[in-house]
Amino acid sequence: MKLSKSTLGTHIASTSGIEVLMDDLGKAMAEGGENIKMLGGGNPAHIPAVAELWRKRMTEILAEPGQFERMMGNYDPPAGNAKFIEALADMLRREYGWNITPENIAVTSGGQVGFFYLFNLLAGEMPEGPIKRVLLPVVPEYIGYANQGACGNIFDARHPLISHPAPHRFKYGINFDKLDLDPTKHAAVCLSRPTNPTGNVVTDEEVNKLSELCKEAGIPLIIDGAYGTPFPNIMFTEANPIWDEHIVLTLSLSKIGLPGTRTAVIIANKEIAAAVRSQTAIVGLANGNVGQVIMRPLIASGEVLTLSNDVVKPFYKKQSDFALNCVDELLDADMDYHIHVSEGALFLWFWFRNLPISSQELYQRLKARDVLVVPGEHFFFGLPSEDTEPWRHRHECIRVSFAMPEEKVREGIRIIGEQAKAAYAAVESIK
Repeated sequence: MKLSKSTLGTHIASTSGIEVLMDDLGKAMAEGGENIKMLGGGNPAHIPAVAELWRKRMTEILAEPGQFERMMGNYDPPAGNAKFIEALADMLRREYGWNITPENIAVTSGGQVGFFYLFNLLAGEMPEGPIKRVLLPVVPEYIGYANQGACGNIFDARHPLISHPAPHRFKYGINFDKLDLDPTKHAAVCLSRPTNPTGNVVTDEEVNKLSELCKEAGIPLIIDGAYGTPFPNIMFTEANPIWDEHIVLTLSLSKIGLPGTRTAVIIANKEIAAAVRSQTAIVGLANGNVGQVIMRPLIASGEVLTLSNDVVKPFYKKQSDFALNCVDELLDADMDYHIHVSEGALFLWFWFRNLPISSQELYQRLKARDVLVVPGEHFFFGLPSEDTEPWRHRHECIRVSFAMPEEKVREGIRIIGEQAKAAYAAVESIK
């Protein structure tokens, strides 16, 4: 029997960039074993102190009569675990003075699911007229957004401003002169902070300006805080959390060390939060309980903030500094390479300016040397097509994780430098 797919089925069951890459990375890991330098995934590191905390919490759960049985044997409401949500609302009011109640919070089965709900709630085909899109004020942006529109492409992206604050370093910024925010065309504005893949932290000034523009336009500003503040706060520069009635803030338990629980939180006005809860009921009935039960007392006490600031952030800052030192030591200083200023998240973003091969080809050459990275092309979605607006930069970048053990990171960066230098040298030899 030949499968006949609906329009929606064709779109969301088609092969996507993120699926191909995850499948490729998984196969390489399975076949390559100990030789693989896995610098391509987004899995957080196994931090010993954090892992020990999860073991302690599981012991406490098992020791409390009936708690394990309730966690494993009961459905929670579509909104999430009531005690978890109340603890989070209390913490946000206490720590930041936000006017948050449990009605402003909805739990989802991971951030990826949460963004599918948000994007398709707000953007796409509209009853009163043409398609509205999500404005990405600066790309590259998180690859996992790219294929989430149920009716096809729902993104309208903007080129970044590029500055060079130091030799072999650069930083993306928002070009407000080219933003062209239009509430008749745009359903929302969205950015990750820190940004996956680049580690860019959009400044407080930029966020406040975006917030004002969105408020004036009457559309939501979505801030993806998977790596950000208030937790896990993997940010190496000063940046403050922000929320208001027109802001949708998403948080996740993944990067603090619980990716296997698939638990995320959407903090929004009550209308959006209620709509997300309804989507959960229809699509998934309820969310997983384990992550919420593990984390609830840490949120209630505020220990989650201490864990983020005193354990998780310092660990990744040390990893980032180590990786940057490896780059400066092992890459040829005369090579035209640039690293995005490492301001947060788990990645270094390499830009090999005027690279004579695509980042996809560089990815294949590195994979042949047992080094797994992510080619940059996939992160530049929402821009005009290459036919109408070619931009070489989007074929010159790769994402490299520094969450792996130091010896793997160092050896991977050494091989990246070798392969990039060989690509440049091949062109020079022809000249």
